[in-house]
Amino acid sequence: MPEPRKKIFVLDTNVLMHDPSAIYRFKEHDIYLPIVVLEELDHAKKGMSEVARNVRQVSRFLDDLIESRDGDIGSGLKLPSAAESIRTGRLYFHMDAVHSHLPNGMADGSPDNTLIGVTLDLGKKHPEADVVLVSKDINLRIKAHALGIRAEDYANDQVLDDANLLYTGTMKLGPDFWDTHAKDMESWKAEQGRTFYRVRGPLARTWLPNQFLFDESERAFQAVVRRLENDSAVIEVVKDFSSAHNSVWGISARNREQNFALNLLMDPDIDFITLLGHAGTGKTLLTLAAALTQTLEEKRYSEIIMTRVTVPVGEDIGFLPGTEEEKMGPWMGALEDNLDVLNPSDHQDRGAWGRAATHDLVRSRIRIKSLNFMRGRTFLKKLIIIDEAQNLSPHQMKTLITRAGPGSKIVCLGNIAQIDTPYLTETTSGLTYVVDRFKHWEHSGHVTLQRGERSRLADYATEIL
Repeated sequence: MPEPRKKIFVLDTNVLMHDPSAIYRFKEHDIYLPIVVLEELDHAKKGMSEVARNVRQVSRFLDDLIESRDGDIGSGLKLPSAAESIRTGRLYFHMDAVHSHLPNGMADGSPDNTLIGVTLDLGKKHPEADVVLVSKDINLRIKAHALGIRAEDYANDQVLDDANLLYTGTMKLGPDFWDTHAKDMESWKAEQGRTFYRVRGPLARTWLPNQFLFDESERAFQAVVRRLENDSAVIEVVKDFSSAHNSVWGISARNREQNFALNLLMDPDIDFITLLGHAGTGKTLLTLAAALTQTLEEKRYSEIIMTRVTVPVGEDIGFLPGTEEEKMGPWMGALEDNLDVLNPSDHQDRGAWGRAATHDLVRSRIRIKSLNFMRGRTFLKKLIIIDEAQNLSPHQMKTLITRAGPGSKIVCLGNIAQIDTPYLTETTSGLTYVVDRFKHWEHSGHVTLQRGERSRLADYATEIL
């Protein structure tokens, strides 16, 4: 069997800005960093943004490699290996001028065109290797393909090949489930009327902790996986939050997935929750209702902290005046809209003073925080809601989740079909990342909400537009 051809990767600046450790992700292959990339990194290092922090981390990695070099920089820097058996390539700094002729209309001074020229030069210099340009910039990859250059997206941080494969948190039981799994089934009741079953069978071995199971027979069975024990699983019949007497802050579940979400949100043993769903599925409303109930009535949490990444959909509106909370105000319209539903202003029985007092009480327990000031914080007995989490990178998501102290719960809300952050996709979003990584942990849960409940107009628009 012939040996696979050697590969040489030319990295674009945006790859390093996106993942500072990218230089360690190419196994036995060599990497080239053109001088134009180093220049762009130097221009982007100032500031407190996530990109600036990533750039400074790249500089530290490169400095460590240079300090530990065992020879001339011109012969390449040996990339560190996690184990002796794992081969790694070398890192080269490309300092030569571009010699390959670029087609008319491609400006010589453009950083993108310089990268294309460097890739062409390396292809001529190393005919024995496949030279690949790696960039998060789609237009640069299109130009490279048009010139016959092999170009790829940086996919090392890609969680899944297809977003449709993402874990939904639910499983529909087939019509033959009870026939194949009812043998040797045990059942018992615990405190507060909770019903448990111990199920054995091939399907039980495929379930995940806190995964919801349902069938659509006349019994309308709905349960959640509580424990996995070798070849068996302990499941619990879920609480019915669709009935009025089980409502949460006046909110009842309108469909099956909303009921599953409320079961997760109200469970004190669940520390980390992710809720996915398109606009109008009730992610924010359900989360706020559960948060207010557990903060004001059950006193489980001392306050609610709500945050989101501030990525504008249209043109940026510039600097905003005021305190941190006032600056975040325009980004938190969803919070105010949902508080209007949870605390209606048209209740006549309470009077104007009663309505204002209730609103002030509710609002006093909700803190709006900016992501920019999260580093170094530790939140004790707080319920943290991360809205629009699909716009966070995996690194940002890790930074936020590790802020949780004892007694805190984190809820991530988002719709991976509406990503506004440049260079993030459905398969590389931090929200996709945590859904996939947390699905095996017994103190986490996930539900993908399917049905819109906002209005018939919103549901129709979601369907046809």
